[in-house]
Amino acid sequence: MTIEVKVPVLPESVEDATIATWHKQPGEAVRRDENLVDLETDKVVLEVPSPVDGRIMEIRARQGDTVHSEDVIAVIEEAAVDSHEPAAKAAEAAGSAPPPPAAAAAPAKPAGQDPGAPRLSPAARRVAEEEKVDTARIEGTGRGGRVTKGDVLNVLRGGGSRQEERVRMTRLRARIAERMKEAQNSAAILTTFNEVDLKAVMDLRRRHQEEFTNKHGIKLGLMSFFVKACCDALRKFPVVNASIEGDEIVYHNYQDIGIAVSTERGLLVPIIRNAESLGLAELEMAISGFAEKARDGTITLEELQGGTFSITNGGVFGSLLSTPLLNPPQSAILGMHTIKERPVVVNGEVAVRPMMYLAMSYDHRIIDGKDSVQFLVAVKHALEDPARLLLGI
Repeated sequence: MTIEVKVPVLPESVEDATIATWHKQPGEAVRRDENLVDLETDKVVLEVPSPVDGRIMEIRARQGDTVHSEDVIAVIEEAAVDSHEPAAKAAEAAGSAPPPPAAAAAPAKPAGQDPGAPRLSPAARRVAEEEKVDTARIEGTGRGGRVTKGDVLNVLRGGGSRQEERVRMTRLRARIAERMKEAQNSAAILTTFNEVDLKAVMDLRRRHQEEFTNKHGIKLGLMSFFVKACCDALRKFPVVNASIEGDEIVYHNYQDIGIAVSTERGLLVPIIRNAESLGLAELEMAISGFAEKARDGTITLEELQGGTFSITNGGVFGSLLSTPLLNPPQSAILGMHTIKERPVVVNGEVAVRPMMYLAMSYDHRIIDGKDSVQFLVAVKHALEDPARLLLGI
């Protein structure tokens, strides 16, 4: 029996998708739930699994094609499949001649899919296939040795060549560009700055790290403190947590905090729902889980939608100071930066302290300068004296 493979029903906010990478070719055996193809949307890469055991008979949408919900993209002949079946039988099932003896040991694979080759990101696989790059000789620089798109492009640029490559902008990158320009065009963005002495937070982490890790199974990082400090400040200054819809200001009585995560495909901002109700351990687990899913491409659209306030940390890349851009329709975003030991005056004496510059960009249409400055000062005070968070002052 032949089975049609269809594009899954896409969320309402996603109109279509692009065929990113086929993992199977006509004639190849496939097992139920095995990933057949990656579909790229504006925000995430979706995997389409095989509905049955069988063999690929036909592929109806090529790499780069735009597809919609319920479109038929492949046809599978349902049958019991031996995963060790030689390539010659696969070719015969597809109606073509068997491969020459030298290739008979394994089914034909797209570039970058040779046995023993390093794990490829979807973008790297696409470029490798288009440019016919042997990825087996590439040393991956991504997480866990994963080969990134940049690694493949570096190989293409090798030998001092002055060649140029034109790579079509991914849907995610195009969407990021659209939203960033939208933010600049639609909001009156200003940025206010301050600095925070992180000695108290770092001392607290150092004293309780081992016990915290043993109890909760995760390390106590800095980001959870910043989330808690922001939630506390948002409670005091609710307009910073608000957004504009038409000629109305919408005040949110919950705090859904977006945490910017840099991935190979671009910047993603997963949302921690009701962050105000979570403890430090719960926040650390949520942050770690979202970061892992974002980088692995397994994060869902639902986990990226919404949010009332965002935090971005350029400090992990060494940024000393920056002006973060709003994530519409949110009205404010906090920018963290690298920690530097600097001499500061403490109680009339010069001391060396771990200092970080903070930047908060905000929409001046609804947030006044006074509120933005006082919000950032509240974040600063909470971090310099973490006991304030526990006491609610």
